[in-house]
Amino acid sequence: MRILGISAFYHDSAAALVEDGQVVAAAQEERFSRKKFDEGFPHRAIEYCLTHAGVRLREVDQVVFYDKPFLKFERLLETYLSFAPRGFTSYAKAMPVWLKEKLFQKSLLIAALRCIDPDFDADRLLFTEHHEAHAASAFYPSPFDEAVVLTMDGVGEWATTAVGLGAGSSLDIVKEINFPHSLGLFYSAFTYYLGFRVNSGEYKLMGLAPYGRPRYSALIRDNLIDVKGDGSFRLAMSYFNYCTGLTMTNATFEQLFGLPVRNESEPLTQQHMDIAASAQVVLEEVVLAMTRGLAAEYGQKNLCLAGGVALNCVANGKILRDRKFDNIWVQPAAGDAGGALGAALAAYYVLNNNGRVVDGAQDGMCGAFLGPAFDDNETKRRLLSEGAHFDVIEDDVVLFNETAQALADGQAVGWFQGRMEFGPRALGNRSILADPRSTDMQRTLNLKVKYRESFRPFAPAVLAEYADDWFELDRASPYMLMVADVAQTHRHQLNSQDELLSGIEKLKVPRSDIPAVTHVDYSARVQTVHRETNPRFYGLLSAFKEKTGCPVLVNTSFNVRGEPIAHTPEDAFRCLMGTEIDMLVIGNCVLHKGRQNPNLALDYRNAFDPD
Repeated sequence: MRILGISAFYHDSAAALVEDGQVVAAAQEERFSRKKFDEGFPHRAIEYCLTHAGVRLREVDQVVFYDKPFLKFERLLETYLSFAPRGFTSYAKAMPVWLKEKLFQKSLLIAALRCIDPDFDADRLLFTEHHEAHAASAFYPSPFDEAVVLTMDGVGEWATTAVGLGAGSSLDIVKEINFPHSLGLFYSAFTYYLGFRVNSGEYKLMGLAPYGRPRYSALIRDNLIDVKGDGSFRLAMSYFNYCTGLTMTNATFEQLFGLPVRNESEPLTQQHMDIAASAQVVLEEVVLAMTRGLAAEYGQKNLCLAGGVALNCVANGKILRDRKFDNIWVQPAAGDAGGALGAALAAYYVLNNNGRVVDGAQDGMCGAFLGPAFDDNETKRRLLSEGAHFDVIEDDVVLFNETAQALADGQAVGWFQGRMEFGPRALGNRSILADPRSTDMQRTLNLKVKYRESFRPFAPAVLAEYADDWFELDRASPYMLMVADVAQTHRHQLNSQDELLSGIEKLKVPRSDIPAVTHVDYSARVQTVHRETNPRFYGLLSAFKEKTGCPVLVNTSFNVRGEPIAHTPEDAFRCLMGTEIDMLVIGNCVLHKGRQNPNLALDYRNAFDPD
């Protein structure tokens, strides 16, 4: 049985194809359109999924959309009625779009699907609820036969937080917290307040938090959010503007902190950093209260997470170390893109009552390597059409050794291999790699390769069997969704002067043997690399360890700020020619920046809108 899942029309649209319960293909539309967080109908992602499976749309048994438009429309109307006459401006802006497009989304979806295949049967189009799709994306690919499932995001139709109980092929939503009380929107409000963009800048808020002290956390608890013992919560809506206005916060919010909303071009101050630290701490407290309450109530040892808040890997690390659950699994595409996958899985197991076979050792995400791949012949053809100069190294051992030597020599290397990752993280197939031992690599990559803020940290990729030697982590973290501290044996002792540094000044001090991936609080967003799911990346890491004794590499996504992760060899080559990447390896094709035609150089610094 083939089921196609679709998410679209909010942000990060995607498509995923499931065959007999197995995930065979999934991709975000942004990778094809080159528009970051593309919210449009994912026709290119759908075409990829169908082509990969060798089927036409008419041969798919069901197509499932990841939420129910009428319920969202109901929320819009009821929210306006609850706050009227406040909110008329935002209501007036939203209503024409709903009346023209979203209220008749079923007809629009059918028309779009028939553009792909005129013989598509409209009766095969189904809808799931938003948090049902998130929960299904978390539970069904997990390696657990039973689990508590917690989903947290901005808002779906009504729900912002949901709890599900999964057992075998069944999944029942048993609790919800509804709009406007939302942990995702709470965090996005601080994202907006600190001058970052909502739905993309939340990572920046999380990365900024360790530079500050949480001296506003009590102020936030006392005024903005009321948290019960079981983690249920309510927001004080008098401080927030997202129900009635076109901004996330209002003047009362600004008065509380004594600071206006930061313009994104303004410098970050210590106060901004302290507010970020405080928001992060309160988020963690609420999430921990929820997970502790769920563990006590249901006595379950397994926890699955999805929804945008589940991408807060710092909070995930706190849940892990809290030990209330023995096992935690987070959907790598936890945001709305993963809703496409969840919609397909919910239809297969819940709507069609199919049985489920669980592999207790491996999850069902195939390492998240579910996107397009390019063989060497196609890569050569594409690179030649771009005017690229390259060598072909057929022997993988030689290729790994040459690349490892370049990394050890301080070069930044673009690594483009196999199938593209599904989700926001590059996991070793569309990555920029570097030597983590370098004391200036973090700054170099941010300012000369990624063209982004200097404070943002980078993640370490580590050979799985050495993870607990280098990090305080006792289990696999293949999707870069758990934060753990660098092991004490690899930390550097700070002197009294260094201890006094504050804010961005903290970046000047190497804190470990791998300073390029050690954040200012000694934390790291760890990816464990496994031979079973990514043998080529594992082989490169092994070669680097042989040369240096270090089984860790800097791993960041193959893109610059505001650009989607590279999809094609052409995308990768243009990124090479527009940044200070030194070397590019696509399959077995090796490109050195210094050997390329200088007339092909690009300026990527302002090529994309800031994210």
